[in-house]
Amino acid sequence: MVATYLFTSESVSEGHPDKICDQVADAVLDAVLRDDPNGRVACECFAATGMIVVGGEITTTTYIDLPELVRGIIREIGYTRAEYRFDADSCAIINVINKQSPDIALGVDAGGAGDQGIMFGYACTETDALMPAPIMLAHAIVRRLATIRKYQPHLMPYLRPDAKCQVTLRYSDRSEIIGVDAIVVSTQHDPDVSRAEIESDVFDKVIREVVPAHLLSEQTQYHINPTGKFVIGGPHGDTGLTGRKIIVDTYGGRAPHGGGAFSGKDPTKVDRSAAYAARHLAKNIVAAGLASECTIQLGYAIGVAEPVSIMINSHGTGRVPNAELEAFVRKHVDLTPRGIIARFGLLKPIYRATSVYGHFGRDEFPWEQLDLVEDLRSHFGATEATSNGIPVQVRMQHVAMP
Repeated sequence: MVATYLFTSESVSEGHPDKICDQVADAVLDAVLRDDPNGRVACECFAATGMIVVGGEITTTTYIDLPELVRGIIREIGYTRAEYRFDADSCAIINVINKQSPDIALGVDAGGAGDQGIMFGYACTETDALMPAPIMLAHAIVRRLATIRKYQPHLMPYLRPDAKCQVTLRYSDRSEIIGVDAIVVSTQHDPDVSRAEIESDVFDKVIREVVPAHLLSEQTQYHINPTGKFVIGGPHGDTGLTGRKIIVDTYGGRAPHGGGAFSGKDPTKVDRSAAYAARHLAKNIVAAGLASECTIQLGYAIGVAEPVSIMINSHGTGRVPNAELEAFVRKHVDLTPRGIIARFGLLKPIYRATSVYGHFGRDEFPWEQLDLVEDLRSHFGATEATSNGIPVQVRMQHVAMP
């Protein structure tokens, strides 16, 4: 009998209360960077019934009409009806923003990291995005729900903004994907729709549209709105907080996490920028054919520009010793905050898009580019195919917003 194991990842929709907060925080960051690329932002949000609190530390030369900005984000997400008990027109917006500490600014202004911490990057050959399949499938499902709700409402006219999904894959003991073992979908809905209709629609119009058919079988379990009712949702159903979905934002639990959240932080904060750099390195190493799985850890000290540590682990799949990969990175890749910011153009207002459906595995983000592949292959004499020819296990259907 073949030994197998299960692995589960979760994603949540843009209407989830925690993700509302992430989107507002990153919208504030974008608004600052749009007019003041050197602005410093560490924005946090808290959402509950009828209110959202926006706080943190911001130093900038520009002005933001915070109520207008926040109401616009809430409206775009879909909270536009008073019956949700949290809507763009009536919710209270409380501003508790202060300036950045001058003690922190001393180190950052000199080019150092904005804080100490550890960051991780990861890549593998499970999907064509070089990401773990469970998190990519979970993202695809909640993104499909949002696409229907916002742009094809005739398909499922009863959908409301809040939703969550879990995808469990069964793997062989050699980490080969056998198929989907279970899918859990909870989607908020209007009160006058039956559970049977929701189950049928989610299966036919969502799951079957985005999950490759060969991964589904008669043994796959489906749990759609398993409590039977999900009318009360969003911040009225549960409070929201910035930075509370860090595993959703990254690799779905497949890789370690340093603990630092991303949303609302400008790129001098290495919690964000160095995590992007670590993903970029891991993805390029895998795309170059030097490993089929790669984890990278970077460590930083506040006010110090160079990382205090670089660790690369190819999990026994490497064609090059880990120490040689680390030596290449130290010599050829600028991992100072300034170097990372310059490489990826991180002083541009690009962050709102990152705040939902994951920060990784999406080609529109600059840290997903494969610009190091040829240098890596040339340096190490690799002859393996580059990214277009990698034998990935799952080709994902891209689920784009119109």
